[in-house]
Amino acid sequence: MRHVDEYRDGGLAEKLLTQIRSMSTRHLKFMEVCGSHTVAIFKSGIRDLLPDTISLVSGPGCPVCVTSAGDIDKAVWLSRQPGVALATFGDMIRVPGSGISLQQAKADGADVRIVYSPFDALTLAISNPSLKVVFFAAGFETTSPAVAATLGRAVEAGLPNFFLFSVHKTIPGAMRALLDTPELKIDGFICPGHVSTILGTEPYGFIPAEYGRAAVVTGFEPLDILQATLMLVRQMEEGRPAVEIQYRRAVSAEGNPKAREVLYTYFEPCDSEWRGIAVIPGSGLKVREQYAAFDAEKAFDIIVGEPREVKGCSCGEVLRGIKTPPECRLFGKACTPESPVGACMVSYEGSCSAYYKYGRR
Repeated sequence: MRHVDEYRDGGLAEKLLTQIRSMSTRHLKFMEVCGSHTVAIFKSGIRDLLPDTISLVSGPGCPVCVTSAGDIDKAVWLSRQPGVALATFGDMIRVPGSGISLQQAKADGADVRIVYSPFDALTLAISNPSLKVVFFAAGFETTSPAVAATLGRAVEAGLPNFFLFSVHKTIPGAMRALLDTPELKIDGFICPGHVSTILGTEPYGFIPAEYGRAAVVTGFEPLDILQATLMLVRQMEEGRPAVEIQYRRAVSAEGNPKAREVLYTYFEPCDSEWRGIAVIPGSGLKVREQYAAFDAEKAFDIIVGEPREVKGCSCGEVLRGIKTPPECRLFGKACTPESPVGACMVSYEGSCSAYYKYGRR
């Protein structure tokens, strides 16, 4: 297949659906843990096409959504310090903290800059030597190697005014935590395609080995997702859970060793709080001790209060796949993409945002 339209062929989709229906003999629940998959599933109406025996639920696949209120509070504090410019991606500035978002802090006079890559933040620091530039770094394994490479540039240049506030998350630890959630009985995962270009398949090995669940690394077009669903159903119906790659045009079993080498040269695993889930051991990335001079949490004496979640918001349950967006009493009323109350409504990849745009048709 060479063209996007080939991955949206209605005839091929019907053939895949026929195979899924004929093979499925019991109820199975599969979760996607990538925001791009969440959007693709809603946008293409795949949930409505599948038989009643197959349920697809959305997990914590949006890095913006899982950034904790406490970490937003720290970013707001940093942005308010004299001589500090806090740089971050555009969708991060609307994420609610305990009190206000970065967008509100900016409106109040804080120096918050929107950048399109971590290298933009580095350029800002080079061009403004009297300004302390803090890059608020959020994301999964797809984007964290680029941040690590940026830090490497800063280290090589000996920049005294460039800092990282890392709230990076790693996906496999969250998947384990979800499998350990008693009220969430997952039979398999639609594994993230972009993340897996970096990780490969080895980090998902615990899913079939320890939990007896299925795992398929999947692309982002409708036929990708339908084929992956068929592969998941086949694994569970045949009693042979495994880690398989559907997205072979982009993902290999070994992933990208060079990207991982760069990543772990400058970062190391740490415990990290996921909004609405918990502190998950080893699921975050912090700046290694030898580069502590570039770590904003060590360079600044950050003082914030006890974090608070938005009252009435069900983002936590939505991120864990326990609730669907409409089950939140704020959804579509007090909370909309134009005026988000919860983090899941902020990002284009958030479950609530995707459901609001596509799931109510």
